[in-house]
Amino acid sequence: MANFKEIVTKAVIAKGKKSFTSNHSVKVNNAPSTILGCWVINHNFNGVKNGDSIIITGSYDVNIWYSYDNDTKTEVIRETNNYKEKVNMRPVDEDVLSEEIIVRSLKQPNCVKVNIDGENIDYSIEKELGIELVGDVKVKIEASLEEDPWEDIVEEARVDNVIDKEVKEDYLEEKI
Repeated sequence: MANFKEIVTKAVIAKGKKSFTSNHSVKVNNAPSTILGCWVINHNFNGVKNGDSIIITGSYDVNIWYSYDNDTKTEVIRETNNYKEKVNMRPVDEDVLSEEIIVRSLKQPNCVKVNIDGENIDYSIEKELGIELVGDVKVKIEASLEEDPWEDIVEEARVDNVIDKEVKEDYLEEKI
């Protein structure tokens, strides 16, 4: 008859990733001539379970460097974008005792497109988020009732005695 034991452990019970693209427009004080750069910093996010969905809320700062007045002056406009994304996850087994949500940024928010539209700057941001649900689950394993065999332990003193008997102390006096 088999002997089974139950172990409660943490395991990834659901895992997925999703890419998001968002389009934004910002009005600037000076009519832009050229876009010189766009970068995204300070990405913060958090996930909360809501039924079979995960609601991810977060924010990031966008800095757009542009020139104006026929490329004679420059300015950097800063804007904070908040977002709320809903991700549907497959249903979780009922055997799960508790759940923890881990959200990771697999691809940091990045500006992929910037256009000048009169006194507005239109830009697109892409990001990719990975979601893992970690839960306490019970795992059944078969346990053996047989005991592992014992190994013989060789003490060093016995080995030293054997070596002492085999060593010739007067080896320098022997004639070759």
